[in-house]
Amino acid sequence: MNICELQQEIIRMKKENDVCILAHSYQAREIVEVADFTGDSFQLSLMATKASNKNVVMCGVRFMAETVKLLSPEKKVYLANPEAGCPMAEQMDRELIESVKKEYPDYAVVAYINTTSELKTVCDVCVTSSSAVNIVKKLPEKNILFIPDCNLGDYVSKQIPEKNFKLLQGGCPTHARISAEEARKAKELHPEAELLVHPECKPAVTALADFVGSTAAIMNYAEKSDKKEFIIGTEISITEHLSYQCPDKKFYNLSKDLICSNMKATTLVDVYHAVAGDGGEEIILDDDTMVRARKCIDKMIELG
Repeated sequence: MNICELQQEIIRMKKENDVCILAHSYQAREIVEVADFTGDSFQLSLMATKASNKNVVMCGVRFMAETVKLLSPEKKVYLANPEAGCPMAEQMDRELIESVKKEYPDYAVVAYINTTSELKTVCDVCVTSSSAVNIVKKLPEKNILFIPDCNLGDYVSKQIPEKNFKLLQGGCPTHARISAEEARKAKELHPEAELLVHPECKPAVTALADFVGSTAAIMNYAEKSDKKEFIIGTEISITEHLSYQCPDKKFYNLSKDLICSNMKATTLVDVYHAVAGDGGEEIILDDDTMVRARKCIDKMIELG
């Protein structure tokens, strides 16, 4: 089958097998086109709770599928490609954070959504890149242990100078590898373009940006802006998606190295097999993890 034929078969099967397909924005275009919902990781988890389907296929990485399961325990949740992990989510484990908490007992542990369900069990509240500033401001604690991304943590800390932040050396390898020199060169090469970057980038890069925000916020900004040229400082899939959505505008990659190999691991054929029921991996979490990991997510929802 060619791509179009494969897409049509996936669309047919997902209706027949009562499947909702979730695709993170970093997924390839051919996968996004067959998805029921596309967006950032937590946004997708919320969308899944509203879907009537009994089965959910996540086209993304493991922690995203786990979050879907935490919020929709009654559904069967599958990760389209079982090998698609997240280096940032896997950098820190529960034992490490438990030991750090002993050193900083009066610090609230704020976990980025990009963490495993096991790690979430020892955290006080979860945040997304778009909600982090708002939620941390609302916490009664003055002292904050922000994990795992030190770049996002640094960005949040600058917006809330009245609080004390403890950051550990973790983060997204894809975003962190981009240098300020690359950002300056991109701006010189495209002088009419605005630079839009994700807060997972290094502080020296975000300092050069015209806009800093989550993937969804970057896309929304570019779509609504009166400007016609943009340098996109996040995974290169976003440059492609925006080019399709706004053909009257020009989009440039901040760097050709902004490629997440884990996000690119999932193929349209993987989705086909997952929807057919002979591929992917069902996400199974034990009851204790489900209850304890859900607490920090519920706290995030409570704080808005």
